[in-house]
Amino acid sequence: MILQVLHSLTVAFGTSARGSAISSFVILNTRMKLVIMGLTVSSSWGNGHATLWRGLLNALARDSHRCVFFERNVPWYESTRDLSSPENFELVLYPSWEEIRERAAAEMADADAAIVTSYCPDAPAAAELVFESKAVRVFYDLDAPVTLARIDADLPVEWVGEGGYSGYDLVLSYSGGPSLEELRTRLGARRVAPLYGSVDFDVHHPVQPMTTPAGNRRVDLSYLGTWAADRQAALEKLLIEPARKNAERAFLIGGSMYPANFPWISNIYFIPHVAPADHNAFYCSSDLTLNITRQPMFERGFCPSGRLFEAAACETPVLSDPWPGIEEFFEPGREILVARNSEEALEAIALDRGELKLVGKAASARARECHTAAIRAREMVAAIEAAASEGAAATVGISGDNA
Repeated sequence: MILQVLHSLTVAFGTSARGSAISSFVILNTRMKLVIMGLTVSSSWGNGHATLWRGLLNALARDSHRCVFFERNVPWYESTRDLSSPENFELVLYPSWEEIRERAAAEMADADAAIVTSYCPDAPAAAELVFESKAVRVFYDLDAPVTLARIDADLPVEWVGEGGYSGYDLVLSYSGGPSLEELRTRLGARRVAPLYGSVDFDVHHPVQPMTTPAGNRRVDLSYLGTWAADRQAALEKLLIEPARKNAERAFLIGGSMYPANFPWISNIYFIPHVAPADHNAFYCSSDLTLNITRQPMFERGFCPSGRLFEAAACETPVLSDPWPGIEEFFEPGREILVARNSEEALEAIALDRGELKLVGKAASARARECHTAAIRAREMVAAIEAAASEGAAATVGISGDNA
């Protein structure tokens, strides 16, 4: 374990526990061991976690960090698994917490950081193990707006224990803006840092377009996303209504769970499911692709969908609904197009193909400069190092006070 213990609290205060002083060490070597208890990294179907983690873990490995990812082997992800034996990190699939607890404790014993994530099926039990470890104790809420929306509605949040986030040295949040302060005030997080989505250009990049139900027609506007009730109104405004008014143009939707009464019209083509491996080809099949933000993310803002970064890496321009903080990630009008209504969507669709290509290339350049998995991995390491340094300073203070 690459840690320097500045002062041991074990004799005076016992082992680390929830609500105790922050972990008492600094990291002297940039090579870390990270242990992650997460939802999934083995299946990129039906979730936004796996693709993000693969990019982060591969980037961390390139920077010489060692990572161990624990994932409960649930039937859905087992049946859709598209990564079984990763080369750059260790994947531990386990049937139940009881059967893996001892192994997880052993891995955390020499870890620099132990991380629990939102939607981890064993989050409360994993948290207790993390709190007992000497590692930097980290929670990564990849779904912070959902977490906070559930609290707003007085609904249970399975990954939040009785103490909220107060037992962690560091809380990373996929969402920035006001969510960061809410994580402090409502869930007791002591140190919070944003860790936004990202893209791995080795995985997402321009490719040959896929064959679509539109046949030889070039798709003017595509949309990739599972149907959701809270996105339907925006989909009506930004795709369906423009399709009604432009019978000569072709529109494409890819995704599952669309209801039987969905308002299909003749120039809206449909692919019931687009496999993650085909996302690049899907984006590259249209002149413009649509982003629609889920309601919790829309309300709190500063929560960019991973699809924004994927499309940018493919040099496909994005048309998005407006949401707070969008300009922090892509410049509206130059790197991303924004529409509030059908008329503005129609204006974007009508842009010259050459103009759209310029937007796509500008977005790709911005993503490469600011939003790669390698950049996010280094931001994660820096946040962990800062938390460890803060803990070391706090420990020195405790030592002096009790000398």
